[in-house]
Order: sequence, then structure tokens, then C-alpha cells
Amino acid sequence: MTQATPASTPKPRRPRPQVMRLTDAAAQRITELTQRADSEIVGLRVGVKNGGCAGQSYTVEYAHDVRPTDEVVEDKGVKILVDPKAVLFLLGTEMDYKADKMQAQFVFNNPNQISACGCGESVELRPAKIDG
Repeated sequence: MTQATPASTPKPRRPRPQVMRLTDAAAQRITELTQRADSEIVGLRVGVKNGGCAGQSYTVEYAHDVRPTDEVVEDKGVKILVDPKAVLFLLGTEMDYKADKMQAQFVFNNPNQISACGCGESVELRPAKIDG
């Protein structure tokens, strides 16, 4: 007599963590920028590039389209497109916007940041540790 084996059910996948989140100030500034842009943009593209005294720096630019490899983050009514090469460096990051008398800029509160240079333009990042 042959015994029936129960059908194996695939393990449910864990939901993917949101790469970044935005403060209200950042979301408001992104909304202002997208409304003032000269051409239609779908959001801001955020990434990390090599360079600067600490080794890396954040990049922020207008995104005119969504690339197939972009990690799309929608938070507080705005869209951020994360460069796929930057995902592990930005995982868990909060993007804020600060303005004072001397400057106005996006600020990245990143748990993967090891250090920053004195001028604040470049950072040293390590990839996020992912629990398996």
C-alpha cells in the first residue's frame, strides 16, 4: 500500500522591509520640488557614490522615469526611487529636510553610517546586516 504524502506548501515570504522612510519635512520638500520642476518627474532618485574625504556621498536627483531595477519607496504621498546598488547602504535610513539661515538640505539619518567627514559632504557606510 502506498502512503500519500501531504502536498508541501511553500514557506510564506517575509514582507520586504521598506528601504527608507521620510520625515514630514522631507515629504513636503519633495512635493514642492516635484511641483516646481521644469519637466515632469516621478519623484527623487536617491543613491550613494564613491568619493569625498570619508569615501562615499549621498546622491539626490530628479527621476523622470522608474527604471526596472529601482527600489520604489512611497511614503507620505511622495515617491523615492532608490538605486539598486545603494539599497544595502540605505536600508533603515530616515530622510529628513533641514533649513536654517545658512543652508537648506536633505539629511540622511542612516544606521549604516560609520563616520562622516568634517564638512558633512561625505560619509563612510557599511552594508546593512540582513538576518536570514
